[in-house]
Amino acid sequence: MEEKKKSVAPKATATKKASAAKAPAKKAAAASAIKPVAAKKPAVKKPAAKAPVAVEAPALEKPVVKKPALKKPALKKEEAKVEVKPVVAEPLKSETTKPVAKAEAKAKPEAPKAEAKVKVANRLKEKFDKVITANLIAKYGFKSAMQVPHLEKVVINIGVGDAIVNSKLLDDSVRELGEITGQRPIITKAKKSIANFKLREGQAIGCKVTLRGMRMYDFLDKLVSIALPRVRDFRGVSRNAFDGHGNYTLGVKEQLIFPEIDYDKVNKIRGMDIVIVTTAKDDDEAFTLLSELGMPFRK
Repeated sequence: MEEKKKSVAPKATATKKASAAKAPAKKAAAASAIKPVAAKKPAVKKPAAKAPVAVEAPALEKPVVKKPALKKPALKKEEAKVEVKPVVAEPLKSETTKPVAKAEAKAKPEAPKAEAKVKVANRLKEKFDKVITANLIAKYGFKSAMQVPHLEKVVINIGVGDAIVNSKLLDDSVRELGEITGQRPIITKAKKSIANFKLREGQAIGCKVTLRGMRMYDFLDKLVSIALPRVRDFRGVSRNAFDGHGNYTLGVKEQLIFPEIDYDKVNKIRGMDIVIVTTAKDDDEAFTLLSELGMPFRK
C-alpha cells in the first residue's frame, strides 16, 4: 500500500510539474498575447502625435499671413502722422490770416470810395432820361419809351497821312486821342494799295476810338459845353451833315479846342472827324434829339 502511495505521489508531482511547466508557458503566451496589444496602442498614439504636428504647421502659416496686417497699421500710423501735420499748421494759418484780415479791414473803407465814383451819373444822361424822353414822346406820339431814339455810339477818327513817311508821327496822334477820350485808340490800316499816294496795303495811316455808354455821354457833354465854344469865330454847326439814317458827322480842324491837350506838347495841328450814331429812323428825329442834347446848330 505504501508502494502504491509512493507511486501515486510521483504522478501527482509529475502532474504538478507539468502544470507548473505549463503555467509559465501560459504566462508567456499570455504575455506574448498582451505585448502585441500594448504595441498596437502606441501605434495608435503615434498618429495622434502626428496629428497635432499637422495642426501646428498651418498655425505657423497664419502669422505669416498676419504680417501684412501688421504693415497696414503701420501705414495708418503714417496717415495719422500726416493728419497731425495740418493740425499743427492750423494755428500757423490762423496767425498768418490775422494780418490778412487787418489788410482787408483797411481795404474795406477804400471800396465804398470807388463805388461812389462809379455811381456818379452824367448830367447829359440824366437829362435824357428825365426830360428829353418825355419831350420826344409828346412830339412824335410814341406809344412806348423804347421807341424814343437815343445815342448808340460816337466814333472819333484822326487821319495821319504823314505816317507813310515817318511812322513815329502816328504815336503823337494816338497819345492825344487817348487823352481826349479817356480810351485807348486802335490804329487804322490801309485796305488797298494806291501807287499815286505811295500807299501800301496794311500800312498804318491813322487811329480811331469808338465810345459807348457813359464815356460817350461824357465826351458829348464836353464837346457841346467846352470844346465847340472855344472854336474861333464859331457860329454853330451845319444842319446838313445828316446822312439820311439819323447819323450826324462833325469835322474839327484843331485838336487844341479840347482842354486835355497841352499846346507846348503839340508837334503838329491835326483835325478829326466825329460821327454821332443814333437809333433815329430819319434825319428829323435825329435833329430833334441832338438839339435837345444841346448841339449848337447854325440858325
